[in-house]
Amino acid sequence: MIYTTLRQVPPVKPYFSPGDIEQIKNDLEKILKSGMLIMGEYTKKFEGEYAKLCAVKHAIAVNSGTSALEIVLRAIDLKKEDEVLVPTNTFTATAATAIFAGAKLVLADINSESLCLDAKNLQRYLTENTKAVIVVHIGGLVCPDMDEIRKICDENQIFLVEDAAHAHGSTLNGRHAGSLGDAGCFSFYPTKVMTTGEGGMITTNHDEIAEKARVLRDQGKESFHSSRIIKLGYNWRMTEISAAIGLVQLRRLPEMVRNRKKIAEYYDQKLNETDLIQPRKTNSNIVNNYYKYIAFLGSKIERDEFKQKLAKKGVRCGGEVYWPPVHLQPIYQELLGTKQGDFPVAEDVCRRMVCLPMFSQMTLDEAEYVIENVAEVLRSL
Repeated sequence: MIYTTLRQVPPVKPYFSPGDIEQIKNDLEKILKSGMLIMGEYTKKFEGEYAKLCAVKHAIAVNSGTSALEIVLRAIDLKKEDEVLVPTNTFTATAATAIFAGAKLVLADINSESLCLDAKNLQRYLTENTKAVIVVHIGGLVCPDMDEIRKICDENQIFLVEDAAHAHGSTLNGRHAGSLGDAGCFSFYPTKVMTTGEGGMITTNHDEIAEKARVLRDQGKESFHSSRIIKLGYNWRMTEISAAIGLVQLRRLPEMVRNRKKIAEYYDQKLNETDLIQPRKTNSNIVNNYYKYIAFLGSKIERDEFKQKLAKKGVRCGGEVYWPPVHLQPIYQELLGTKQGDFPVAEDVCRRMVCLPMFSQMTLDEAEYVIENVAEVLRSL
């Protein structure tokens, strides 16, 4: 189909059906009338339902994915000589929380196809001081080497954390993100596949980690109804309103993942017809929720020009995951002494990455409009 009028296709958009909005309004009224605005029945139910989704013993609701990461790292009692290994192409929260938790941050390069940490890179960076490894499921793709990484960590008594901020509903070999490591950390930021406005979740099968996490998220109190402080915690609690939104979104999650997969399959089919832009591949044993639809431009195509020309046609790309990578961010160059050339794979693929529009209520007609304009822009470059 040839489109003759300018349309607007946003990079992301949260999805709430009319029925979902009515449900949230009813829940909000109940919450306000109850006077229980935090740590009430909605939070408990949301935690229970999320634990079922991930098939884990514990889910602990918190106020952000960043909080989830720091709580988990603080729960394993890191010392200043302990090292936390993190891939360089991640959001600052993944890296910063290792420092906030009192450990030494160590960055690692990535696999050029998956954009994730792989077993080969992991072993290159391990030392006797490595206490934790954070694997990041980039763009909704569960790290393909997760099982092998888990084996390496178990053999070396290293705590394995999944930064699953992008991976709600994603699976590897039928097992959900958040159940593949010692702990999983999710974000419910507004751009994510499912949202609570702001919020996060910790998932784990470790009773001790879960107990510490519940204490740390609530100012270090031994329980919500106690005034005894047994650890130095923070206010990392999720509100009841956020939990109510989360329950509605969680029920909608399978539908949202299915639709995003349908759009991604269409993108894949069309982009595979050209050598100027190539989609990131998803192995058949992985369910990708396509939080981001990631593709790679040819080396001779200038990304900023490509995105600017697309935007003039009403097609706005999402933010890359991630550019610049952590080691090229000014604060980490200052703290770690990193520089350009330190992690060449991440520098290459992240510089060529683009994220085409992807949202849960996106239509095939909108996807067709995106592809038509991508092709037209590529021809003009």
